[in-house]
Amino acid sequence: MRSLSKILATGLLAGGIAFGVGACGGDKPPGPLEKHFDDMYIASVPLEQKQSVVQSQNDWSLAKMQNAKAEADLNEAETQLSIVRNDQKAAQLGVDSANQQKKAADASADSARINQAAKELHSAQALAKAADQRVHYFEAYRNYLKSVLRHAQENMYWREAQYELAKAQIGQKNGIAPKGVSYDAFGEQEHARGKRESSSKDQVNDDKHRAEDARDDWRKAQENADRENGHPTNLPDPMASKS
Repeated sequence: MRSLSKILATGLLAGGIAFGVGACGGDKPPGPLEKHFDDMYIASVPLEQKQSVVQSQNDWSLAKMQNAKAEADLNEAETQLSIVRNDQKAAQLGVDSANQQKKAADASADSARINQAAKELHSAQALAKAADQRVHYFEAYRNYLKSVLRHAQENMYWREAQYELAKAQIGQKNGIAPKGVSYDAFGEQEHARGKRESSSKDQVNDDKHRAEDARDDWRKAQENADRENGHPTNLPDPMASKS
């Protein structure tokens, strides 16, 4: 597995992807670590001296699970967005039908029929507006989850960098000097990955606020549409508080 990571890292670097500080906050996703400290170098070190290694390895495992969860959440959001867009099309068809009914009512000169058709058109337009706002909300929510996934990826590699650094520090402390290993490189790698993680966290907060604003706009439009139609709706709301 370690050899594969090195191969991937080499290939990405050859393609012009920089994993250093200059890439922080950029639009390119993170790639595999460049530096790994082989476990065998510290295999003979007593376990009581490797608690930092154990802890950082646990943190890395948790980060990998969080990344998998973020991927699953984004996939679910993409499916929900497709459904919401279909609902938007249906709502627009409702407006088209109501318009046709209004034209027929106007031609009939029947005031009761005209009034009813006008009411139904107004209700259909309110529903269509709510459907439009709901699409905007789900798009903003999907974008927020993209940022969450990006942060999860950055965090996962940062935690791995901490794990590699912890192993290297144990090796250095015990006077282990593998050929070709630069201990300073592990600290530099961890620092660069930490900066990327911090930068991606800021983007998560920004996109969350945008999604919350879009949610507020949709809720207002939906409440108005519900009043026009005389009955409340119970549509899925992914950012609603979970009881």
